[in-house]
Amino acid sequence: MFNTNTINRFQQLETPFYYYDMGVLRKTLEACSNAAAKYGFHVHYAMKANFNPKVLDMIQSYGFGADCVSGNEVKAALEHGFGREKVVFAGVGKSDKEINLALDADIFCFNAESVQELYIINELAKAKNKIAKIAIRINPNVDAHTHHFITTGLDENKFGINGWQLPEVIDALRNCASLQFLGIHFHIGSQITDMEVYKSLCIRINEMQDWFTDHGFEVKVLNTGGGLGVDYHNPDTNSIADFESYFKVFKSFLNVKPGQEVHFELGRALVAQSASLISRVLYVKNGQKKNFLVLDAGMTELIRPMLYQAYHEIENVSRRLEVGDKRLEGSKSEVGSRKPETTANWPLPTAHYDVVGPICESTDCFRKDVELPESQRGDLIAIRTAGAYGEVMASGYNLRDRVQSVYSE
Repeated sequence: MFNTNTINRFQQLETPFYYYDMGVLRKTLEACSNAAAKYGFHVHYAMKANFNPKVLDMIQSYGFGADCVSGNEVKAALEHGFGREKVVFAGVGKSDKEINLALDADIFCFNAESVQELYIINELAKAKNKIAKIAIRINPNVDAHTHHFITTGLDENKFGINGWQLPEVIDALRNCASLQFLGIHFHIGSQITDMEVYKSLCIRINEMQDWFTDHGFEVKVLNTGGGLGVDYHNPDTNSIADFESYFKVFKSFLNVKPGQEVHFELGRALVAQSASLISRVLYVKNGQKKNFLVLDAGMTELIRPMLYQAYHEIENVSRRLEVGDKRLEGSKSEVGSRKPETTANWPLPTAHYDVVGPICESTDCFRKDVELPESQRGDLIAIRTAGAYGEVMASGYNLRDRVQSVYSE
């Protein structure tokens, strides 16, 4: 991902910073757009994954809609050119202020997550003499087989409406004249790479839409949510999520009726591989049992490893650049069967490090026991696949400065 010119550019910049490879983002958006277009599917970008302004502008330019979970995300979507007819608003705890904002914007749909919410939206819409379009977020009780902190589709989760509450939903829809029922919405979790999970979701969606039809409600929209995972271990060789297989599952197993629309809400899969967190080594602490690389980036810039025990590839780009240069010299020296000349400092010796940040918390550790080229103060370290839930979850803890974003273009 990082060539010599890019690394030399990094050397001139104050660290830490988020580095966005806009070429990777563009290729990812093209792959998703093309795969969805085969089946006429509608994709909304889940803005909670990354709302960097340049990222939003590029995503919007490909015609995606926006999936929002706060009033400010709705505002940002509209400000960045996402058409109001493509904006959906989910979230288990929408405030009255946020609902009113979305009503004033005439967004495409609210994904309602409780019976009480239906009555609240109806009351607020009635006061504005508006009709609010609604999809019912149903908890399908499908196990996403992902980290328990990021699963959302089980009975034990706070999200969505459980099956035993559906008769109350029908009563609410019949009693609320300011609501227009559009369809049903699901979201079972995040970082899902097992396509069998989505097959199980399709079966559940089919059952649910038949249930609503049997109760006299036309289901115009099937919103399957998102959650498609990415390869955190191989960010260069597998940089684009498997959109083809993902959409094919829904084409094969979802019972789509004439005139129905199928919607998706993808976030991580669109942006995760487009960014890295670039940091510098502040100190190398060598111990009898542990070696530490202390970076100038920490949980304030990327909290996923500390919050979810998430894996991120970590590279010493300063040392790897040196390795790359030596290998290049070796390949140029080959003539016929002659072996390349050996170089005293290639391959570079390695060591195992706990890669940690500067924050005054014991949990401020990106990874433990990472094998890296022997590192020294000032080396540039790249923490890969930081484009999703990196910049958006940054904080000012310890009164830390918010760091800049740098772009390849």
